[in-house]
Amino acid sequence: ELINCQICLFIKCLHRLQPILRRSADMTKTTMTKSEQLLSINDHDFTMRPGFGGHTVQVGVDVQVESLDTISEVDMDFTMTLYIRHYWKDERLSFHSTTNKSMTFDGRLVKKIWVPDLFFVHSKKSFTHDTTTDNVMLRVYPDGKVLYSLRVTVTSMCSMDLSRFPLDTQTCSLEIESYAYTDDDLMLYWKKGNNSLSTDEKISLSQFLIQEFHTTSKKSFYSSTGWYNRLYINFTLRRHIFFFLLQTYFPATLMVMLSWVSFWIDRRAVPARVPLGITTVLTMSTIITGVNASMPRVSYIKAVDIYLWVSFVFVFLSVIEYAAVNYLSTVQERKERKLRERLPCTCGMTHPVMMGSYSEDDVNNTGNYGGEPMENGATMQQRMMVHLDFEENDQITGHVGSSAYSSMWIDTHAIDKYSRVIFPGSYILFNIIYWSCYL
Repeated sequence: ELINCQICLFIKCLHRLQPILRRSADMTKTTMTKSEQLLSINDHDFTMRPGFGGHTVQVGVDVQVESLDTISEVDMDFTMTLYIRHYWKDERLSFHSTTNKSMTFDGRLVKKIWVPDLFFVHSKKSFTHDTTTDNVMLRVYPDGKVLYSLRVTVTSMCSMDLSRFPLDTQTCSLEIESYAYTDDDLMLYWKKGNNSLSTDEKISLSQFLIQEFHTTSKKSFYSSTGWYNRLYINFTLRRHIFFFLLQTYFPATLMVMLSWVSFWIDRRAVPARVPLGITTVLTMSTIITGVNASMPRVSYIKAVDIYLWVSFVFVFLSVIEYAAVNYLSTVQERKERKLRERLPCTCGMTHPVMMGSYSEDDVNNTGNYGGEPMENGATMQQRMMVHLDFEENDQITGHVGSSAYSSMWIDTHAIDKYSRVIFPGSYILFNIIYWSCYL
């Protein structure tokens, strides 16, 4: 009887706890929010696109560019922050509304419905901003139309032609395409045509002037999957030249002009002319190295390379010019020295004409005219007698006379005189041709 009483008591406790257990079980079930119930989220399979097996989904796109952050010539890419908005119609999300007002949701609902799988072609990296929450917005209208907007920063490739650098104009594009759906399932188009792209008026770059933003669309083909619709955001950038004028062109021009100073320095001032030429050559080498260090290693010649290397050649030629002047001066002095070594023998020769034409007093008077000693110790008197002796040799013996002696004189100063005109004139002509071709 005691056991039966315990069993009866246990059964009565179970009956009393049954409502509580039922209530607890109901609370553990996953509840749906009012919005999800209104949109019938659980009634449809949103892993499938709208109208699967039927008509193509039309997805309109418009973009607002918030900023164009960086343009890198070394990496051949650019970074852009933009708001990208998608428009399409999904009748599965239609709901009854007496006010015909839309409902706006954040990124949590996006994970439960179908959205276009767009990606950026040729992008190196991209991310959706998530501070302070995910920068994603979803707006649904009663008829099933959907607006999906998100804020993205993307770094994409830009193939630049630097043959005219830094006087170049670059055109880059950001390409948008569906990853999975071909044009049979999804068609991308610009929502408002040419007005689908808007930009912030405050967008500016330190090295570029933004000339134009425009949109285009094409189809791309992949051999294994088929044809896809692709949207393009094209923008044209013109590089500011003033920075490179200050940092590259003006210093190079000044170095070339500085090398011309040596043409006005005495050819015998070797300690002055040689260091000046070496300094300008080394400075030009430093400028060329600095410019190439900040540029990609392209296999073609850039406009700045032409200017710098031509300037380098002018500076180098100014050094070669002094080497030529110094060499010719040395050759001239060597020939004069050989003639002076022949003077004692020549002075000892006697010729009737010379002795009859000049008396001892005349010789003394001639010596008084210029008695300063020459480099080999001979006086002006001896030089005059040598000239006379050469003239007699030419008339009597047929040997080379004063005309041959004068022909050995090489005016090395003429090279400097011609260089003062030829070098500046050639460089000015080069600048005229260069700037007329690239500007």
